[in-house]
Amino acid sequence: MSPLELQHGVAGSVATLLHDAVMNPAEVVKQRLQMFNSPYTSVVACVRTVQRTEGFGAFYRSYTTQLTMNVPFQAIHFITYEFMQEQLNPHRDYHPQSHIVSGAVAGAVAAAATTPLDVCKTLLNTQENLALSSVNVSGHLSGMLNAFKTVYQLGGLPGYFRGVQARVIYQMPSTAIAWSVYELFKYLLTKHKVERRASL
Repeated sequence: MSPLELQHGVAGSVATLLHDAVMNPAEVVKQRLQMFNSPYTSVVACVRTVQRTEGFGAFYRSYTTQLTMNVPFQAIHFITYEFMQEQLNPHRDYHPQSHIVSGAVAGAVAAAATTPLDVCKTLLNTQENLALSSVNVSGHLSGMLNAFKTVYQLGGLPGYFRGVQARVIYQMPSTAIAWSVYELFKYLLTKHKVERRASL
């Protein structure tokens, strides 16, 4: 791993800290609304019910797990993207195909590697009663370690990789689009800046 790849990995990780602090409550609400037989009828109803019955802390119950998942995800994502660019586009020219392929591979690798953490985060966010009662967990599940133990009780090692294919399939086009758009705008802005300097 080159120093530049490592720097990109650190930059992506640090950006994730702030992003997740703001977005974790929204993720909790989204996942609760997506649950099978969700008791919530709207976003507002979900927020009010969770706040009243579980307290404000419920919106951040999975925050450490979210960070534990997203920091490695972004580090792996950025490092893999830079590695792929080094292989496919060593001169770092604007080359849409290399950006799309590198972005897709980076998303797939990061998604597959962090699926166990995503499974634990989902269990913490949804607090699925049927799953928790089947392993005699009463009350609210909290903490990453408890989530890891509970997922293992529910499904053994394969339980940590439930949904890995769907997660990879979702991330590949998402990261391919994000990187190709990022590289396009970077190219256009840099080209515009160079042209302005040349005209002076």
